[in-house]
Amino acid sequence: MKVVILAGGLGSRLSEETDVKPKPMVEIGGKPILWHIMQHYSQYGFNEFVLALGYRGEVIKRYVMEYTKLIDNLTIKLRSGDVMRHGTGTKCDWTVDLVDTGQGTQTGGRLKKLAPYLGNSTFMMTYGDGVSDVNIKELLAFHKKNGKIATLTAVRPPARFGNMHFEGDTITKFTEKPQTESGWINGGFFVLEPKILEMIPGDDTWFEREPLEACAEQRQLVAYKHEKFWQCMDTIRDRRFLEELWASGKAPWAVPASM
Repeated sequence: MKVVILAGGLGSRLSEETDVKPKPMVEIGGKPILWHIMQHYSQYGFNEFVLALGYRGEVIKRYVMEYTKLIDNLTIKLRSGDVMRHGTGTKCDWTVDLVDTGQGTQTGGRLKKLAPYLGNSTFMMTYGDGVSDVNIKELLAFHKKNGKIATLTAVRPPARFGNMHFEGDTITKFTEKPQTESGWINGGFFVLEPKILEMIPGDDTWFEREPLEACAEQRQLVAYKHEKFWQCMDTIRDRRFLEELWASGKAPWAVPASM
């Protein structure tokens, strides 16, 4: 089963980083968030990826093409340009389609342009700027059980500021950036049937509008409610928060070292 990652947006609220690279290439712990997302799927056995590229897509192409060379030990013959790899520095058994879907294309339009790479089978999709500890196999089983066109992962958004509990004027509990206790939002991590592509008119279509709204009207959209960790990386503050989690060694989305 293929995993689509939308990796072509501008990331304007992260301009300090995205002036020179696309948002999926912004790093957490020295690795692009794109790598973290792909590792998450890979630990559940999903290793075929289709990346929808746009803004500075060449940066992602270069990273994927050079990935093993950056990990492995190398011997380089400068006269001939021959490169010999030594060892197996990566355990990744990934196949990656890198598809330029245009700089101005919206999320639905990007997905529509990937149709030739997806065939007529169920596929997964997520955004290139969010991490989670969602169990992908349970998500897929939920989708199959319901038999709908689209399943999205519903999450509780993180609060933008610290959350405080009081007794009078005394703060009894302070939690930095917790998940909110009410309300659900679209957290990505979709499972989709190919029929969804027929609901996308063209390049200007936002996936989150016409296609999902049509599915909802037809009662073909269900939500897999994920109560645990989810975090997008919209701002520098978000990036710092994720970096701190990674540095602590307790990042909820981290793949075990043995994988």
